[in-house]
Amino acid sequence: MLRPKRFKIARRLGPAVFEQTQTERFASAEARKKDGAKDKRRKNISAYNVALREKQRVRIYYGLPERQFKRYVKESEAKTGNAVTNLYTTLESRLDNVVYRIGLASTHRAARQMVSHGHITVNGKRINVPSHIVSKDNVIGIREGSATSKLFTEEKKDSSRKAAWVVEQDKGKGWKVSGTPASEEIPSAFNFSAVVEFYSR
Repeated sequence: MLRPKRFKIARRLGPAVFEQTQTERFASAEARKKDGAKDKRRKNISAYNVALREKQRVRIYYGLPERQFKRYVKESEAKTGNAVTNLYTTLESRLDNVVYRIGLASTHRAARQMVSHGHITVNGKRINVPSHIVSKDNVIGIREGSATSKLFTEEKKDSSRKAAWVVEQDKGKGWKVSGTPASEEIPSAFNFSAVVEFYSR
């Protein structure tokens, strides 16, 4: 159940920041509130505030602290190639996010817990670091002995958000990283360019 504080954040930054608010019910409730109230917000929003909002949205979506998120952006700018693509690739390649994309967890937070508690393996080795970056040809699996845990037996798998660069193997017991996240896959709900621009100021 989503806490009231998070509902307030979702109303301010948009429903895409939390999985639980990406529903028709939430959208309908917000639409009714907007129809029944006057919009007192400023119509002219500065470029800085737009970039700040986008930064907050992406950071909260991936569930990262400010310091770590900023480091990812700076590292993406320092790498060769497009900083926006580099940032997206790094965020998507985190082990907790891959677990979420696979569909083993319904939220990024649940995925982080799965990794932190040692339930997930990479190439047969248990990894308990959510920020671990996976590479092409890595195989993600569920640790032997964890498959029967309530964490997995009660968690409903969702393949609707599955990434094209992760291929299922062994009938749900393993997933191979067949490539890298492509810039074309960046969700339209987020403006990664504005995020990079925010930290470039």
